[in-house]
Amino acid sequence: MSEPLAERMRPRSLDDYVGQKHLVGEGAVLRKMIDSGRISSFILWGPPGVGKTTLAQIIAHKLDTPFYTLSAVTSGVKDVREVIEKAKNGRFFSSASPILFIDEIHRFSKSQQDSLLGAVERGIVTLIGATTENPSFEVIRPLLSRCQMYVLKPLEKDDLVNLVHKAINNDVELCKRKIKLTESGALLRYSGGDARKLLNILELVVESGDDTDIDITDALVESRLQSNPLAYDKDGEMHYDIISAFIKSIRGSDPDAALYWLARMIEGGEDPQFIARRLVISAAEDVGLANPNALLLANAAFDAVMKIGWPEGRIPLAEATVYLATSQKSNSAYLGVDAALAKVRQTGNLPVPLHLRNAPTKLMAELGYHDGYKYPHDYPGHFTEQQYLPDDLKDDSFWKGQHSPAEEKLNNWMNQCWDDRFK
Repeated sequence: MSEPLAERMRPRSLDDYVGQKHLVGEGAVLRKMIDSGRISSFILWGPPGVGKTTLAQIIAHKLDTPFYTLSAVTSGVKDVREVIEKAKNGRFFSSASPILFIDEIHRFSKSQQDSLLGAVERGIVTLIGATTENPSFEVIRPLLSRCQMYVLKPLEKDDLVNLVHKAINNDVELCKRKIKLTESGALLRYSGGDARKLLNILELVVESGDDTDIDITDALVESRLQSNPLAYDKDGEMHYDIISAFIKSIRGSDPDAALYWLARMIEGGEDPQFIARRLVISAAEDVGLANPNALLLANAAFDAVMKIGWPEGRIPLAEATVYLATSQKSNSAYLGVDAALAKVRQTGNLPVPLHLRNAPTKLMAELGYHDGYKYPHDYPGHFTEQQYLPDDLKDDSFWKGQHSPAEEKLNNWMNQCWDDRFK
């Protein structure tokens, strides 16, 4: 059985490599490194189908060094350690460190990434990671500090069209047919800038008919695909771009845009639980105390989707989407907890004031635990002023009330209780 077209067309050298001239063109940073015969560890960040894996393979072939591959989806810490051990044992065969290529490195857990640190630091392996996600968020800081990061750009239209022509003219299987590219719009639209997807679609269009002579037009591509493969990849960058647009539309109080991006996800086959989870997060993060009912409704939508699934699940999701988008917004709780977390990281484990400590034993009581605590319900209005923060932070404030009608009530009550502390 013949290899897929995308695999047959995989470049074997930098001269055949498509795109990324800012990295591998003449005089570019990676080209210089490769030509010198020695490379340092680095991470390739870019959308699917722009040549991350191919570039790693070309580098290994060019340097003539052992090349090990791990997938973050299927590999565990044990697999990482086994590869590192193989690299140690095989090191004397080559002056250059063996290359360890990890696809989808953003999916590696912290413990898996930790298991790489020593080998990368000591030069036992040269790490090449590939990711569609921002490494700053997904790769642990110690590992990131030991790697350069290179950003791969989406392929240009001309690059993709040239790739189609190259496949038509040079591929061992497609050469057997008389293929003419009259229109490329549908091919490019459905591939979404992904070279691998582009070649898969080209192969499907060619192989789904018995024609010897094939004139590729937009109409032919659309008819032979038999469906509308929207530019939406549940496991790729578009997945995150669209959910980002969805959340930002809710945050920006635009229900029309929010419904549009919701429809894009539904039509693209997104997991309804993923959408529902994001709605719950948005209700807490963006609507917050301006309308606390938003969190209740988002949770109810999540429960409803779990019970009824598709296609009816779209209705509670749409209801929650519109409700959140049209609600007033406040992120005071979100900002407050982040400010408190920053202070905890800065100040460490400050002691709990004695009057706030629990005193379940006689010894603890004798040491003053709980002594002096004022029970608020014993006082008018169920409030009395006392210190709740550690001594070093007694004058700090983390929550800053915002000015939606619902939150103004909270502001007024806090100012009544604490005078100027929350102004």
